[in-house]
Order: sequence, then C-alpha cells, then structure tokens
Amino acid sequence: MHKHLLLVAALLLSGCGTVDSLRQRVTEDAPPHVRVFPADPRATFAAARAALDSIGYTFVRGGPAQGRMEALSAILPGEAGENARQISLSAQFRAAEGGTEVGVVLKEIVEDDSARLGVATTAPLRDTPLYEVFFRAIQANLPPAGPSSGG
Repeated sequence: MHKHLLLVAALLLSGCGTVDSLRQRVTEDAPPHVRVFPADPRATFAAARAALDSIGYTFVRGGPAQGRMEALSAILPGEAGENARQISLSAQFRAAEGGTEVGVVLKEIVEDDSARLGVATTAPLRDTPLYEVFFRAIQANLPPAGPSSGG
C-alpha cells in the first residue's frame, strides 16, 4: 500500500513539472506587446480603462494598485454558428523611465459546441492589429502632457 502511495505521489509531482513547463512554453511563445506612455501608472491605467469602452471590451478585474487589467470582448458567433469566440485582454502596468510601460497579451477563446459543451480552447494572438488599436486608444485617453501654453 505504501508503495502505491509513493508511486501516485511521484506521478503527480512529475505531472506538475510537465504542466509548469507547458505553461512556460505558452508564455514564451506569446510575449507581451509593450509600449511606454508618457504618464504615471494611475493615469495610464485610467486611460486604458476608458480605452476598453471605445474598443468594445468589458473590464473584468484588476486595478492600478495591482498594476494589471483583464478584459473580455463580446462573444462572437463562429463559422456557421457552431463555435463561439471571444478575445481576452491581459495588461500589466509598470513605472518605467519616461512614464508607464504597458505590456499586453491578447488571447482568442474558442468554445466548440459540436461535441462537448463548456469546453474552450485558448490561443495567444501574436500578430493582430488589435494591439495597436488598444495602444492608440490608451494614447487618445491620456491627458495632455505638460502645462498648456496659453496665448
């Protein structure tokens, strides 16, 4: 009996290593798209939060104190109405030289309705114009830099 428990524990521990290495590979395969904005982290976060509305995403969680934001797009019907699709946005905010560094990862979530309801796959989006759209929306929502010159 003791040997069986040790074997199960060894298998579980080796499986955890596999999950961790898989998680690391997925993260390495999809590095964040990064941009530095000329504002402090709170102002940049507020601009990013406002940008979500303009690009049709819903804020899910996060905050300026945590330095992160998560949001989801609307659920879109897939091809021939079979698969539902959604985009998740995950952003990190860090103080950097010259302002705030924003790192963004977008992932596509696809739910396959054909065989197993409630089962979804997630894949990182690497080369999509959505990154640039989000960054431009942040810039557009930032307050003007520096004192305004009157006159």
